[in-house]
Amino acid sequence: MNPNRPTLLAISVGAACALVLLWLWTQDRENARSRRQAAHPLDAAVSAESAASTSPSPREASAPTPAGQSLLATLQNLLARGNARAREVVLSFKDDAAYRRFLARAQQAGLTVVGQLDGLRTVRVRADTFASLKADLLQNPADYADASPNYMMSIPAPPAKDPRAAVDQVPFGNRALQFLGVSGDHGQWGNGITIAVLDTGIAPDPTFGSSRIRYLDLGLGTAAGSGNEDGHGTAVAALAAGAAADAPGVAPAANLLSIRVTDANGTSDIFTVAQGIVAAVDAGAKILNISLGGYGTNSALDAAIAYASAHGAVIVAAAGNDQAAQLAWPAADSRVISVGAIDAAGQQVSFSNSGPQLQITAPGYGVQTAWLDGQRATVDGTSISSPIVAGSIAAVMSQNPGLSPQQAWQVLQQTTSDGGAPGPDPDFGNGILNLGWAMNRNDPARIDTAVSSHYYDAATGTMEFVVQNRSSQPVTGLTLNVDVSGAGSTEYLPTVAAGGIYVVKLPVSAATLAAGSGLKFTTLLVNPPGITDQVPANNRRSSTLTPPTK
Repeated sequence: MNPNRPTLLAISVGAACALVLLWLWTQDRENARSRRQAAHPLDAAVSAESAASTSPSPREASAPTPAGQSLLATLQNLLARGNARAREVVLSFKDDAAYRRFLARAQQAGLTVVGQLDGLRTVRVRADTFASLKADLLQNPADYADASPNYMMSIPAPPAKDPRAAVDQVPFGNRALQFLGVSGDHGQWGNGITIAVLDTGIAPDPTFGSSRIRYLDLGLGTAAGSGNEDGHGTAVAALAAGAAADAPGVAPAANLLSIRVTDANGTSDIFTVAQGIVAAVDAGAKILNISLGGYGTNSALDAAIAYASAHGAVIVAAAGNDQAAQLAWPAADSRVISVGAIDAAGQQVSFSNSGPQLQITAPGYGVQTAWLDGQRATVDGTSISSPIVAGSIAAVMSQNPGLSPQQAWQVLQQTTSDGGAPGPDPDFGNGILNLGWAMNRNDPARIDTAVSSHYYDAATGTMEFVVQNRSSQPVTGLTLNVDVSGAGSTEYLPTVAAGGIYVVKLPVSAATLAAGSGLKFTTLLVNPPGITDQVPANNRRSSTLTPPTK
């Protein structure tokens, strides 16, 4: 990772209900770099052990049950999964009794319990031979709820890219807070709220002061490492709660709980992430930021997310940086607040994943923040957008004592700037984070009307201009001046309800578009006399529609 352009760290997690272990016992470990290149290929040794494992061992003398046969069939069908810790597996059990039975017999069965999540009835197990695990599965199939490899953190090969038009991205620099509508003194935002950061660990930095960070050790230590990626957790924490002018955060008075989930190689695994979620909740954190992602899940992660939800905590997670039409896990889970990235022009960043589960977008391109050794770095990624939303939840909670994290999140949902297609959409979710609106939503005197987006609907050949009323009262008498490559017109809008949108649609001639180099659209929203717009800069918007490529 380039420290001037840190990218999203990613965790590869297993397929749900997958028992995919055989190949793990025949592979040599590769270093973290090589794991990022490709999944491990199966080799002759795998085939040999697979064949050998079909012969019953002395402990398997009795006929396997249908459930045991089903587990083994799943095993055979999913041998080629990659990027997991060698000789390790994550096991979940159906009830407390089954869990206790396994713990009592594990050592005798040749299985070493490396870690336990008692509340989730889940263990991290190491086995020296596949036969040991296979024997236990065949003899006790009714005990198991799920089994999967302990998948490692990596930057995975992306899935098929979602076709998108090329755009010129505009970096934020040190202006992300201004873009979000933060003005004046916000030094007390987040006061009394704790944000847990599950990442590479938070390094000391002046932006955090001397007493706002608490450290929790999962067995990986608490200090951030010195590798290229180890500044990631510091960058994330500063965007959520930094207080320095050159590394500002949304909630500078919030407390931080640093939970390192990466090892000395900058890698992690699904068990450790689930363990971190449970530990953060048990430590009292109500907002958890996870700027990690991958393209699968399993019951351990599912149970950890459920545990957080049941205890009133919210998880905020990065959507992923693969320009994919699907979200990474855990952001893909409907219980998680998934965050995509936009640039300083309000455009979806080209790398930001999209999908129907996407909840919101926030700054994520060329954002200045803290790094290791007191440095400042310019960073990209949905992993950068996520802590900005986490900090915003803390800010709303501190302004409104008594609001739960979920209620604060609902406030942010209801006060987003509409982006892209009118209404919620896969690229922007509910819209773009607008903290100025959220924090001033109850001010009856504040008027903010805006041209929220220009959107071309290729299916209907229509250009749509979205006008949004970001005020706490309806506005009557708005006009929208539209210029199309020098040809002007005026649209008279009906009353726009508080928080509502109105869409002006103009047809676009395919022949005219194809004949030139593009059409330039400029819109100017004019408020009626006597109304002072608090944010006049968002009343004007320009865009260029280019002919489709042949």
